[in-house]
Amino acid sequence: MTTQTLQFVRRGEIVSLRNVAPSRTMLELLRQDLHRSATKEGCNEGDCGACTVVLGEADGERIRYRAVNSCIRLAHSINGLALWTAEDLVNADGRLHPVQQALLQSHASQCGFCTPGFVMSLFGMYQNHVCQGEPITRELAQQELSGNLCRCTGYRPILEAAQQMAELPPVRIDEAALLQKLKRIAPTVARLGAQAAYLAPQTLAALLGARAAHPQAQLVAGGTDVGVWVNKLHRPLGQVLDLTQVQELRRIETYPQHIAIGAAVTLNDAFAALVADRPQLHPFAARFAGLPVRNAGTLGGNVANGSPIGDSMPLLIALGANVVLMSLRGSRELPLEQLYRGYRQNVLAADEVLAWIKVPKPTPSELLKVYKISKRFDDDISAVCLALNLRMSEGKVARACIGVGGVAATPVRAVKTEAALRGQAWTLATVQQAMTTLRGEFQPISDLRASASYRVQVLGNLLMRFWLESQGQQNINLEAFTLAGEDT
Repeated sequence: MTTQTLQFVRRGEIVSLRNVAPSRTMLELLRQDLHRSATKEGCNEGDCGACTVVLGEADGERIRYRAVNSCIRLAHSINGLALWTAEDLVNADGRLHPVQQALLQSHASQCGFCTPGFVMSLFGMYQNHVCQGEPITRELAQQELSGNLCRCTGYRPILEAAQQMAELPPVRIDEAALLQKLKRIAPTVARLGAQAAYLAPQTLAALLGARAAHPQAQLVAGGTDVGVWVNKLHRPLGQVLDLTQVQELRRIETYPQHIAIGAAVTLNDAFAALVADRPQLHPFAARFAGLPVRNAGTLGGNVANGSPIGDSMPLLIALGANVVLMSLRGSRELPLEQLYRGYRQNVLAADEVLAWIKVPKPTPSELLKVYKISKRFDDDISAVCLALNLRMSEGKVARACIGVGGVAATPVRAVKTEAALRGQAWTLATVQQAMTTLRGEFQPISDLRASASYRVQVLGNLLMRFWLESQGQQNINLEAFTLAGEDT
């Protein structure tokens, strides 16, 4: 296999690097190859945020900025993008960027190890909100910093710094000049030689052709799990087929009865589309990993990966989503829950890719809720995820669709519990009977996140919570609580 020249823009200049292995991460590239040590290695699995950097991508005549975890981002995936690290923000004359100045004025650094990651998440926030004339509220700061952990628990001054950034003299990026630099970088489509180690097609036709020609290549659609395989399992990647540059699969298309989300749409953009149709999903969307993971990972990658504790699948199952699989031979469509045939195993043929996720539009009688149970409220993997979607008619359950994660080898649909609810009056007695059915429907395992008995008990409890909330009960969910002084 041959490796292509990797090109990106940093500090206003085009950086060109040769012989970068397909399994090289961006963090390794920065620290070991470029000797840029400001970006820190913490957990090396996208959990702590110490390695956060910001990527810039051309979006028409503007630049779109995304904070991502460099530890689980494959280096070649930034070909054609702009890169900023914590040491790239100081002006040539030594003046601090407003992000850095606000942190300094707020005394927001303690041991300092996590600070570069917070700086970059704040920088992304600055570009996406402050530079657009939008205020930084405490709630927004909490949501967008949820992927950064401070072991010293110094969150209050960091949140204060986030709100103070806009009060300092503004600093703006010359986006016109940056766009010209990005246009000078060789297009990714040129990186499709027969023996290329990192394939990054830009069209759907090219992707399907590459998949047929290289069925052994590792498909990557964001790499937030593949990066962990590389770092923690030391799994070599002989050849990579990256679908995140396929233009057709980066779209979200709206139809009268459904929306179609391309497999290369980021988790953040995909959830924004789901929340636009169903605003009640916003709290769950905000808890789906930290923003740097949602900025890098894709909905298609999360679904195709098929982790039993992946949070998007229970929700999509409850929504009645279908997946579209494509190859040069044609396409086929099936319910999402039928995609899986075992632990991290799916029905995709060697020459197929998951191309689209089709999600039905909501109905007026829809009663929807999704619950995530984890040890930490933010930036954590679920022990149990339960999504319930009922269609009510004259006080009865006309239709039930329930997706569950964390209780089986794959994300699953609770068909027995659905049957127990269907056609029944939506009463306490019905719910109590369904709780028994739900608790007996699966045989979860015990692991470091929860015991089997805990998972079984929680499943029934969540169904009861769902019923109580449907009856108007409040303050029985952490999402309903606001800390005193939170907005001061």
